Amino acid sequence: MDNLCEGARVSQAHPHPSPPPNLGGGNGVPSPCQGEGQDGGPPTRALGLPDDAFEQRRPLRGQITKREVRAVSLYSLGLRPGSVVWDIGAGTGSVALEAAVIACQGKVFAIERDPESLPLLERNVARYSPGNVTVVPGEAPAALAGLPDPDSAFIGGSGGKLAELLAAVAQRLKPQGRVVVNLAALERAQEAYHCLKELGLATELVMVHSARGKEMPDGAVRLESLNPVFVVTGWRRE
Repeated sequence: MDNLCEGARVSQAHPHPSPPPNLGGGNGVPSPCQGEGQDGGPPTRALGLPDDAFEQRRPLRGQITKREVRAVSLYSLGLRPGSVVWDIGAGTGSVALEAAVIACQGKVFAIERDPESLPLLERNVARYSPGNVTVVPGEAPAALAGLPDPDSAFIGGSGGKLAELLAAVAQRLKPQGRVVVNLAALERAQEAYHCLKELGLATELVMVHSARGKEMPDGAVRLESLNPVFVVTGWRRE
């Protein structure tokens, strides 16, 4: 695992099966913004959208960050009401839109390079955003140049540039900021873990392996396993 981020070390001198009937109702965890949207706008919806609430690509439907993994990832991001959040490789926007409910007085930037995913992302944002999500078309890290420095950054897709993205994020991360990466392969997770350590961040790795109950024809319930996902988190100590 040597030289994963060679030349990129950062100075630390500065330091349910279907949607509920009312997605804006009282299901799930309440927003810390006491029901108000950004700038006193319409009330924010509750946190915790089901996977099939999001418009997704076909035939790739289902390839989003699953709700169980979203829950762990959002917790790991250490979000606050005023956080600036980057969602790199936003896809359908599931993480960005849930983060926006917590960071309801902040700003969330959903960065996506795929032209086929962008219209879906924009429609999901139009439907579910509390008013603080901005879609940023383009490929990171170049697309990050004009954005404010993040308190929290989520990487759901790296486009084969994992080490480069981690270095770019670490360089811009605010003091006590956090970066969270979701990965399907253990080898990639190990790379991210060691790269973040080389960049001077405290680091942890967890695996989320969940199963959902599925009712059988006779009424019995069996468990249907989901693919495991590795969640790698790095944070500034200062």
